[in-house]
Amino acid sequence: MISFRKLFRTGPDPREARRPLWEAVIATARAPHWYTEGGVPDTLDGRFDMIGLVMALVLHRIDEEPAHTAAGVQLTELFVSDMDGQMRQIGFGDMVVGKQVGRMMGALGGRLGAYRAPDGSDALRAALIRNLWRGKAPGDVELAHVMASVAALRGALAAMPVADLIAADRLPGAVP
Repeated sequence: MISFRKLFRTGPDPREARRPLWEAVIATARAPHWYTEGGVPDTLDGRFDMIGLVMALVLHRIDEEPAHTAAGVQLTELFVSDMDGQMRQIGFGDMVVGKQVGRMMGALGGRLGAYRAPDGSDALRAALIRNLWRGKAPGDVELAHVMASVAALRGALAAMPVADLIAADRLPGAVP
């Protein structure tokens, strides 16, 4: 389906400038350590939950510099577009896709709030358990791995200038 935006666009899609960053979010979220050492379920839901986690951390960093707000919007639009395409690819119809994308955006919004909790905090621990393991706490080793990995990724993102981040094709420091 062609959107009106595509019909009347005269130049390249500005979101495509964020495509390398979006692919870096996906690659970071799909890093095997989250699922092996971290015990995050390697399922459709688990993968979505990891994308939501990494996406939230990246968007938090972008939001720290208001001059780059458009980049955060473009990245979020790529998230929506990709999730729409993935659902259609696995067989969801038009009537269901819109509702599911709405739910996914709601989930991302919730995670944006929950993952603002400080590294090592009980609030972050609770948010990770609720979102990554659907409320059933993993073992201490797995939770410690994910908490350390989140802190490492957040620290590496904080050390990276936002202008470099929004042009990046990989994320720094994703594994402690």
